[in-house]
Amino acid sequence: MAKKSWIARNKRKQKTVEKYADLRHKLKAEKDYVGLSMLPRDASPTRVVNRCEITGRRRAFLRRFRLSRITFREYASAGLLPGVTKSSW
Repeated sequence: MAKKSWIARNKRKQKTVEKYADLRHKLKAEKDYVGLSMLPRDASPTRVVNRCEITGRRRAFLRRFRLSRITFREYASAGLLPGVTKSSW
């Protein structure tokens, strides 16, 4: 499980990105890079990290399910993910 502070920091970054999204789009359209550089660093969407919804793990993240590989395997084995079946060949 990831530290609560890391998860909280990532949520705060996401809110900052949403807050400045329109302004960033406008500044980029005008090619005003000085104005862009004056925005907070966390206003950039690349600073937000994909994290597992359950554990907060950031590595081995599956976008389609918004889960880490470990949590995905546990949930799929338990039958908690609709449409996911164990493959066999």
